[in-house]
Amino acid sequence: MRRGLYALFALCIWLLSACTEARTPVIGIAWREGLDGSSYVGTYNAIKAIGAEPVLLELVESGDLTYIDKKIAPSHIDSLGILIGADADAVKRNTHKGSNVEEVMRGIDAVVFTGGEDISPTLFREPEPWHGIEAERDYNPTRDVSDYLLLSYCIDQDIPTLCICRAAQMLAVVSGAPLIQDIPTFYAQIGAEYDYSHRDAERRGYISHDAEITAPNSLLHKILGQAVITGTPSWHHQAIGSLEGTKAIVTASTVAGGVEIVEALERTDCRFVVGVQYHPEYVLTEKGTHDPNGTPYMSREEALRLFRALKDAIE
Repeated sequence: MRRGLYALFALCIWLLSACTEARTPVIGIAWREGLDGSSYVGTYNAIKAIGAEPVLLELVESGDLTYIDKKIAPSHIDSLGILIGADADAVKRNTHKGSNVEEVMRGIDAVVFTGGEDISPTLFREPEPWHGIEAERDYNPTRDVSDYLLLSYCIDQDIPTLCICRAAQMLAVVSGAPLIQDIPTFYAQIGAEYDYSHRDAERRGYISHDAEITAPNSLLHKILGQAVITGTPSWHHQAIGSLEGTKAIVTASTVAGGVEIVEALERTDCRFVVGVQYHPEYVLTEKGTHDPNGTPYMSREEALRLFRALKDAIE
């Protein structure tokens, strides 16, 4: 009898200790198709480096659209590869309602949205025609909708979220802001001279530049603890437009040719929904040491600060 009580007591102690052990946080990487590029590989490596478990999330599907083999049906896509306006309106109107997002997010503590294609301009608060540059025509409506729905859900549920490059732009779009669809074209339209400081003009690849933190009370400033973010790996030809009238604020920017370009933003109504236009994850890849001109990128530890802060935001 006594032995049985001891055994039962020992079992209770073991169960209690097992339950109180810290669970490894699970950080989802928003669905994407290409898994061999630096954007995914660097993000995966960064999440591993901070002691969390990276999981590629399933596609989030809208209940307003038809899918064939995990892709939006061609009937929803125009000849340019852009989501048709009426369907984009339905996505904006209903967001994640009627989608499979809750199933996709089961067991996930936080989410990282990675870089990639341009966003269908029909998803902007005020829809725009495409920029008209054939060499820059690169759209993925299936991913656009998945990201739009998932990001809307993360905001509504106050889930810690980090948005990188394209995803920072998607955060602006979901928040109701427009995008500058092509930076060089925008500069030409306003009569300003552009220095191609956001993407290597010759190689159409990464380039290094600094960004000034413009909101000293922001999460970004608290995370990085510096007034200037140096050595940011940058690769984008689009930019975030005005955030006026939205629940997002600009937290960092660059000035090129006398024109301010948004480099970071965050939602003021959430614990941690942060977007950066640069690519901190690139530093966690084999090539992410310096740009083609020999300028060094930020250190590995500097790049990981955003990911560590994301993990810390998990309750």
